[in-house]
Amino acid sequence: MANWFECKVKYDKLQENGSAKKVSEPYLVDALSFTEAEARITEEQRPFISGEFSVDAVKRTRIAEIFFFEGGDRWYMAKVAFITIDEKTASEKRSVQQTLVQASNFKEAYENLLKGMADTLADYEIVQISETPLMDVYKMKVVD
Repeated sequence: MANWFECKVKYDKLQENGSAKKVSEPYLVDALSFTEAEARITEEQRPFISGEFSVDAVKRTRIAEIFFFEGGDRWYMAKVAFITIDEKTASEKRSVQQTLVQASNFKEAYENLLKGMADTLADYEIVQISETPLMDVYKMKVVD
């Protein structure tokens, strides 16, 4: 199971008019610890940022699953409620999980979420989908 950390990277971004503006952008990395998350985001961002940059914050997230889809340039957070029936009381119980979905727009995010959930045997309900400010998501690199 992946451990996802949100890392905020602060740097001077060159604007279209040629001026530099200080920005702080969030990224998501798969890492084993806070230290590894900071090292990974530094490694991933170094080729893309000219000049100085810093990792302002690293925090653990509660993302249960991520659905990657080629062509998607945005990230959407979906709250999915899994529905179970308590055998003793016959009452319905819901456990909500956060799922991240890659897509180009809201409609595609909904469709990609349904594709990602297609093999799920449990009953579920999509509670909410919203666009996130995440710039990119970096999976753990698999070494052969």
